[in-house]
Amino acid sequence: MSERLRLSDVLGNRRVAAAMTLGFASGLPFNLAQGTLQAWLASVGLDLKTIGWLTLVGIPYTFKFLWAPFLDRFVPPFFGRRRGWIVLFQGAIAVVIALIGLQAPSDTIYIVALLAVLLSFLSASQDVVIDAYRTDTLRPVERGMGSTAVQLGWRLAALISGAAALVLSQYIGWRDTYLLMAVLMAATLVLTVRAPEPERAVVPPSSLRAAMIDPLRELLLRPGAIAILILVVLYKVGDAAALSLSTAFLIKGVGFTAAEVGAIAKTTMIVSILLGTAIGGLAYARLGLFRSLLIFGILQALTNLLYSWLALAGHDLVVMAVTVGLDNLAGAMGSTVFGAFLMALCDARFSAFQFATLSALSAAARSFVGPAAAYLIGEIGWATFFVVTFAAAIPGLLLLIMLRARIVALDSAL
Repeated sequence: MSERLRLSDVLGNRRVAAAMTLGFASGLPFNLAQGTLQAWLASVGLDLKTIGWLTLVGIPYTFKFLWAPFLDRFVPPFFGRRRGWIVLFQGAIAVVIALIGLQAPSDTIYIVALLAVLLSFLSASQDVVIDAYRTDTLRPVERGMGSTAVQLGWRLAALISGAAALVLSQYIGWRDTYLLMAVLMAATLVLTVRAPEPERAVVPPSSLRAAMIDPLRELLLRPGAIAILILVVLYKVGDAAALSLSTAFLIKGVGFTAAEVGAIAKTTMIVSILLGTAIGGLAYARLGLFRSLLIFGILQALTNLLYSWLALAGHDLVVMAVTVGLDNLAGAMGSTVFGAFLMALCDARFSAFQFATLSALSAAARSFVGPAAAYLIGEIGWATFFVVTFAAAIPGLLLLIMLRARIVALDSAL
């Protein structure tokens, strides 16, 4: 990197602050269409099959790259190319959250389902533009802290719309809980309006064809493009495999109760993710992109072996806390710097489409590894399975080392 970012440089940095507030806006709607909504439906006595079908309302998050070119191509008449779209989506999200809160799911389940799908679509679309905004706005030296800020904001919002919303519903009811969440979402509009514009003016694509074909061509014609894209897929694959059935492992594989998992594993996980996110951003600012990716990638792989230790140790709460804590600490550090890596790969002209495509590519392993993992565990057992997940991380690390020069060049780009 051509310069280093000190902690004192972050305090008062409007670009990093905007990344955190937009991360909050991104995380707030997520649970309201999924986990929190499921809790509401269960509490009013809806059957499990109906609730199961409603888990499909999150599908727009998987396919958001399909309409990302539209968001790259067209510019709203107010607040700029990125903030204009974000303001529109935030206002619409607040309205839909309020509309869900005004429903009685026992009587209007189809309306609730449609509103939940709409909420997921709007939220996924907002994510596309937020990712593009921080890619366009953050300077290269700020990417690590910007990625940290986004994740911290997202985790805080998810905690509010998840755990806090469940507690609130017991005191003020589901209707008022959702209306309160709508007010919080509307408040993010003010922060978006005050967020800074990118320092470099970029001309948007001239047509939808150019918004889709040109960014793909630009990505694929770079030197070593295929190897870079393979790295995007492989870097988190071992971590994704280990976590795919981690809760099932703790309960069915080792014999912890759901209460023990909730009280110890989930609490440890939250603390570790928050700490790892902060450490990851600070370390990236000091170490640079390549060394951070390598160190955190190695830690991600090694901490998978802790689950093998837990499988052999059995029902041991201390071993569980250490395993879950260190694994999520390493995973959060890796995710933070990996987010900075994806930002570095994007061209500002097409950042909405390119970031959405790259993030979908990186999530491929997480989306499809579960069934294969379940089959493999049945054949080789839990302890050996986690050794296999460690081995699965090695190809990505070797490819990372082979691509060192290209990644250093990405980090040095102005």
